[in-house]
Amino acid sequence: MDKIAVLIPCYNEAQTIGKVIADVKENLPEATIYVYDNNSTDDTAAIAKKAGTVVRHEYKQGKGNVIRRMFREIDAKCYLMIDGDDTYPLNCAREMVDRVLYHNADMVVGDRLSSTYFTENKRPFHNFGNSLVRGSINYLFHSDIKDIMTGYRAFNYLFVKSFPVLSKGFEIETEMTIHAVHNNMQVDNVIVDYRDRPAGSESKLNTYSDGIRVLRMIARLFKNYKPLAFFGLIALVLMALAAGFFMPVLFEFLHTHQVLKFPTLFVCGFTALAAIQSLFAGLILSNTSENDRRDFEMRLNTLEHEYRMLLHAESEDMI
Repeated sequence: MDKIAVLIPCYNEAQTIGKVIADVKENLPEATIYVYDNNSTDDTAAIAKKAGTVVRHEYKQGKGNVIRRMFREIDAKCYLMIDGDDTYPLNCAREMVDRVLYHNADMVVGDRLSSTYFTENKRPFHNFGNSLVRGSINYLFHSDIKDIMTGYRAFNYLFVKSFPVLSKGFEIETEMTIHAVHNNMQVDNVIVDYRDRPAGSESKLNTYSDGIRVLRMIARLFKNYKPLAFFGLIALVLMALAAGFFMPVLFEFLHTHQVLKFPTLFVCGFTALAAIQSLFAGLILSNTSENDRRDFEMRLNTLEHEYRMLLHAESEDMI
């Protein structure tokens, strides 16, 4: 088991991967560096291998698929994940790693948005999207995460081995954040510098299509993790619509003692029934979600025991 494993997912980063590896070696000389190549068509893998890293491959395209492979294959006390595009200086890497190793952090978020991101990033829709996603998640999940979409993170063993990766692409960071917040894990924020990509290096993130995927991911996880709030909101909207259309029928009845708009009355009744069904669906699913959280805590206890057994076996082998 590695003490520190640095994970670098890469797709066509030949221009920058060499510098990223050199920066990691300078700031974390004891770390084992893993570069996972995701079907690059340039010399990314060759450059990484020449620099002395462990190079592996994930043939299913997408950052989420790469991270799933990394988390399955690598055992470490601390994992530091960083992009291969040289946008994150490594001067904060030691602090992030120490938060995991010595301060019980389950996940450490490299917070770009509190430093130089908005001045360095030249894509205004990316800036708006990051702010929108951060605000949405913090509001819906009552959290205080400073940067949701950052690819610069550190994790402990328990987070990595208990995190079910469902995303295929760039929405993976959002999924990580919500998983940690929902399961009451310790999430620390460390302010890190950010610099825009060097000239000639292109982002793989599509502002619109990947942004839509992220928003869909937030909605889906909100439904799964907080079903009572999700379906309760739907019930509230449906009941408000039913009441809004019913009031004119009621006033007309009070005035004439006749119901002249039976179709409207029927629609209001069915809409109110749908609202009640939505509320009860939220109540049932909320109970299921609570049971899932209990099961997750039990799985964490099992993982903690396995982790301690691994460390004990490793110490005996060293003796």
